[in-house]
Amino acid sequence: MSIAILYEQAETDELGIKLTAKELGVDLVQIPFRKLLVSIGNMGIDIRNRNKTYHDLIESVDVVLNRAQSKNRRLYAARILETLDKKVLNPFSVEHTCFSKLWTLLKFWKSGVPIPKTMYVPLDSHEPRKDGGVVHNEEEIACLMQQTLGDKEIVIKPDAGSHGKEVRRARNLKDLLMILEETEPSISNPIGFLAQEMVEKWFYDLRVIVAKERGKEPYCHPRALARGGFRDFRTNTYLGNMVFDVDLPISLQNVAVRCGEAVGEQTEAWVLALDGMPIVGDDEFFDKADIQARLDRLVPLFERIKEIKRDQSKLHDFSSWNSRLENAFEDYMNSEAYQKIRSIIQESVRRHKVLFHEANSCPEFWEQTRLIAGANLAVLLFKCARSLLNDAGGSQFVDKA
Repeated sequence: MSIAILYEQAETDELGIKLTAKELGVDLVQIPFRKLLVSIGNMGIDIRNRNKTYHDLIESVDVVLNRAQSKNRRLYAARILETLDKKVLNPFSVEHTCFSKLWTLLKFWKSGVPIPKTMYVPLDSHEPRKDGGVVHNEEEIACLMQQTLGDKEIVIKPDAGSHGKEVRRARNLKDLLMILEETEPSISNPIGFLAQEMVEKWFYDLRVIVAKERGKEPYCHPRALARGGFRDFRTNTYLGNMVFDVDLPISLQNVAVRCGEAVGEQTEAWVLALDGMPIVGDDEFFDKADIQARLDRLVPLFERIKEIKRDQSKLHDFSSWNSRLENAFEDYMNSEAYQKIRSIIQESVRRHKVLFHEANSCPEFWEQTRLIAGANLAVLLFKCARSLLNDAGGSQFVDKA
């Protein structure tokens, strides 16, 4: 019985998965998907690069961890692997749902999970005519948006986007028309875009981990990653936010599990990261200036973490690099400013409702989710992979986690 990892290039998460495999005694097979070509025909299928065929290697494995970073390539990889009768984490149906924010929200809504009010716009804001002219739909779309979502602030986002890219905020009709005029079809926005009611971020949002092993009930990791900062209305550490840990109330864990079940449906095993926004409204029970002052005091400690993360020595001495990263995070989390902000977030999560709005099938985890929230997705991935091996004689490693 064997497990493989499919990836485009070995980033920190993939290096962490390989390190975890070594610690668990897993002989992990590697499939460098971005460097391969897939050919099919009446004579069969071949997967190869210029010098080597990977078809026999793939035939020899039972479960594949699909860690391609591109949403599109993950979809294609999952479909190819499942056609070859391989078990895949995450399976194609899960990747298909996570590819689209709309598809994810539809699953949440059907399962009764609270979501932000959302409008799908299946047409381009401006379309070329055969005679060379342009049909402008901006005003009609803007009016429909305001009729549906109200004349308050509206968020426009690409349906298949990630990392907060191309997410824009319209404060009024003028902003809305300008954004619509600039919206073009793209790889992350191929067939329409989404408009959502503005859920005002106080100063943080949540990244929650849920998983399911074959034969077991879905599970929500009890500690979440909170991404905090006033720098941007969007929610992503790529945009400069700091990170904090927060313990989730059981009621919120249960909602997260429902989200995971909605995306995973009847599939046997999956690992997902959910994005949630607390609805704080006017209940900002702690002074913004005080929070900002504490965030400012954390900057030097967090800059040290970012400096280590940029250090490319991890490519040739990952173990030493990882130790330095862990020490830097420990200093950051032990600071008084961190502990105070954490307590504010903890109180907010206790008293405020959370809206889940997205599911990620290939989340980054080694640097922040693992060290802040204590969720090592590498271990979860191997547990789920092991569960899929159970029908063929069980796992090849002892669970040391």
